Amino acid sequence: MDDTTRRTTIAERAARAGGELALDRFRTDIAVETKDGKTDVVTQADRDAQERVIEVVREEFPDDAIVGEEEEALKTVPEEGPAWVIDPIDGTSNFVRNVPIWATSVAAVIDGEPVAATNAMPAIDDYYVADEEETWLNGEPVSVSGREDPETCTVAPTLWWDFEQREAFATVVRAIVERFGDMRRFGCAQATLSMVADGGLDGAMSDVRPNPWDTVAGVHLVRNAGGRATDLEGERWRHDSEGLVVSNGVVHGTVLEAVRSVRQ
Repeated sequence: MDDTTRRTTIAERAARAGGELALDRFRTDIAVETKDGKTDVVTQADRDAQERVIEVVREEFPDDAIVGEEEEALKTVPEEGPAWVIDPIDGTSNFVRNVPIWATSVAAVIDGEPVAATNAMPAIDDYYVADEEETWLNGEPVSVSGREDPETCTVAPTLWWDFEQREAFATVVRAIVERFGDMRRFGCAQATLSMVADGGLDGAMSDVRPNPWDTVAGVHLVRNAGGRATDLEGERWRHDSEGLVVSNGVVHGTVLEAVRSVRQ
């Protein structure tokens, strides 16, 4: 088994293990805490799931860097060497309100570039996996949509805008509904990116600088499924880029146009 195959296997194993732990706590009477704002919530399930993910990774790759949302994990992706980017429960706001759209996300990165990723969504029994070449949903290969007409497309504003940025959020929503056939917002960035990868959505965007644990795995899924991911200038997206725009590739220009309306 080569190194990338090992990392793909461990990414899936770790995401499933963390997701199963979180699922055991889902729709139970779990205490909810807040971090930086009233809607920025965290639970002990987040912390325990992250620990479980790290345990699985460490069994095979004990010396790799860990980047993650909770506790003492690194908050930026190293530019050199191997690392793992983890979100134990992406969509905790859904999790605590008993909404089943949340994901345990694990990406393996080498020199700042993802080589393997899994988004496990155990509450709906969906598991997205990508190696260096393909993306699968529940073991079957998937690809982005082939829609060309924006008026037939569904697009999502990916990340949440804080209260002081609600004018920007309103501008993005208006830009989407003026250009595309429909809009969705799922409250889970990794789930949203996964749905672009499997063609359920045709695009997603935000002008906010995203955290790597909210995005790296999903971007890898999208690219391996034939889609495109860029920054606000249309340049290839990296973990430290400003904003994030993903699409099936065909309507990428229109998605970029919509998110740029915020800056205008």
